[in-house]
Amino acid sequence: MRKRLITSTPETVRAGAEGWLDLERTAVVEVTSEENGFPIESAFLSEETLGWRAAAPGPQTIRLVFDQPQKLRHISLVFEETQTIRTQEFLLRWSADGGRPFRDIVRQQWNFSPPETTREVEEYRVELSDVRVLELIIVPHTSGGISHASLKSLRLS
Repeated sequence: MRKRLITSTPETVRAGAEGWLDLERTAVVEVTSEENGFPIESAFLSEETLGWRAAAPGPQTIRLVFDQPQKLRHISLVFEETQTIRTQEFLLRWSADGGRPFRDIVRQQWNFSPPETTREVEEYRVELSDVRVLELIIVPHTSGGISHASLKSLRLS
């Protein structure tokens, strides 16, 4: 049997004046890979950081499993690529039942073309209730090239 101890956190836990959800206190994060020096936690911080980067190339998953069901109204994602010309695709989806079934929020492709196009900023206004799991799947190079997925920031309110 696998288990993890968690503390119960009220749904109303928020961070700072921005109203962003304090993900460190409200969710467990699951990630398929992370490079040393680029931990997933840095993508959730409010100050400017390097963000998260996968240790392995290819598709990656970031999953937030909330301690208590959440009501989400705003999702903010920022991706940066300063080295490689590539087309990235991501899928953002949610579940009210621990991942069965998932419901898509958005599937998006973006062309990075450094040095001109290096930053993708996505802002989504949503009305989601009873969110237990939020999942972000990143395909860093849709044509199959060797690239590492990365995420500059992820914010929720």
